[in-house]
Amino acid sequence: MSINPDLIREKLIEGIGAVHVDVEDTSPDRCAASFKVLVVSPQFEGKPLLQRHRMVNNCLAEELKEIHAFEQKTLTPEQWEKQKAQ
Repeated sequence: MSINPDLIREKLIEGIGAVHVDVEDTSPDRCAASFKVLVVSPQFEGKPLLQRHRMVNNCLAEELKEIHAFEQKTLTPEQWEKQKAQ
């Protein structure tokens, strides 16, 4: 399986209804070994951080078997709007 930012983005949009996803390949040589993501989903409303991260991890379970480092930030649409306004 070829893991790339587009694949991760599509899986998160389909799997957890993400309305915004930023995916950055943070591997030194862009070899898809490490990623940083920002995921905005209304499904995160009322859920603690750990539960949000588990939702992302479950959605990307197959891909995470191949990824060596994965950093994620999970926000609700309201949190995302507040962050953009700062």
